[in-house]
Amino acid sequence: MIPAPMSSTPLTPAPLTPTPLTPAAFAPFGEVLGFEGQPSFAFNAGMAVRWHARALPSAAEGRVAISLARAEPRTLPMILALVERHPLGSQAFMPLSPAPFLVVVAPDRDGVPGAPLAFLTDGRQGVNYRAGTWHGLLAPLAGTQEFLIVDRDGAGTNLEEHHYATPYTILAPSA
Repeated sequence: MIPAPMSSTPLTPAPLTPTPLTPAAFAPFGEVLGFEGQPSFAFNAGMAVRWHARALPSAAEGRVAISLARAEPRTLPMILALVERHPLGSQAFMPLSPAPFLVVVAPDRDGVPGAPLAFLTDGRQGVNYRAGTWHGLLAPLAGTQEFLIVDRDGAGTNLEEHHYATPYTILAPSA
């Protein structure tokens, strides 16, 4: 199991409770990848339907890469001390099994992340973080989970990390 980032600060973490992931709530940070609404069109001789262009990946001076990942589960409550962003391209995560995972994002405040927001996927949703969006680490909740990742590959520094001086405690959502 990959341990949650630890903070060396003795400060009391601020509480943060996840809310359901919706396209409207997530819009300032990127797109929700899901099967909401009607399909865009049929294909394969009418035997399949497609929800087309749910997100448009970006990759400055590089190429779009498709990768796979396996992430160890996290438990709530969880300490959030670290967020990251990728200034040169978007980054999408789509679960390969129907299990909820935690999505954490934070608005940019003059180059540093502001107060984070936490969302809980419905188990079938993925996300596409826009280039430069501060976000938390992969956080499956129901067990080890595999993801399809679409992001930028290429030269240049495409990872910035930020450690909150006062971490946050992400609480379990209320029933």
